Amino acid sequence: MGLYLRRYQENTKLQDTCRFAADILLIIIAAFAIVHFTCDKFVVSGSSMTPVLESDNSVLVNRWSYSLFKPKRYDVIAFANDENSSTVYIKRIIGLPGENVQIKDKKVYINGNLLEDDVITQEILTAGLASQEIKLDAGEYFVLGDNRNNSEDSRFAGVGLVEDKDILGNVWFITGPAERIGFVK
Repeated sequence: MGLYLRRYQENTKLQDTCRFAADILLIIIAAFAIVHFTCDKFVVSGSSMTPVLESDNSVLVNRWSYSLFKPKRYDVIAFANDENSSTVYIKRIIGLPGENVQIKDKKVYINGNLLEDDVITQEILTAGLASQEIKLDAGEYFVLGDNRNNSEDSRFAGVGLVEDKDILGNVWFITGPAERIGFVK
């Protein structure tokens, strides 16, 4: 009886270990499938989003995130500024549809009020097109790079305002290099 009980306990431990390994494997497969079917991977080129994103960082862009919800202020998005462009930009949303955006006194103003809770406190040396108040229509967003003085963004005609249809998704995770892996803030 003792031998039978010991064998039963050994088999139970083996079964538990196998179940645990199978569960982990299923979780990994499910995570891979979800990421593969809902995200695109891009490599950052340039320093316009430093310090949050650096050149050669690989990032995941959730292409379904804005199917359910509208983009919010401070979301980091990927977009192409026209349908034929192979260039993908990564910037932070500052101005939302229906708002007025202006850069004066080296700061961002929304609807005439200083944007006080901006995630970047760097003074803006070049206001560009935003030196005059810009009215955002429905479906238009004003974006800036986090490296405000080294970014081609909505202040310049080459990028301009970003329309809903041009947004590829929300940049939400850095996949490489290894020391930078983590969520985008």
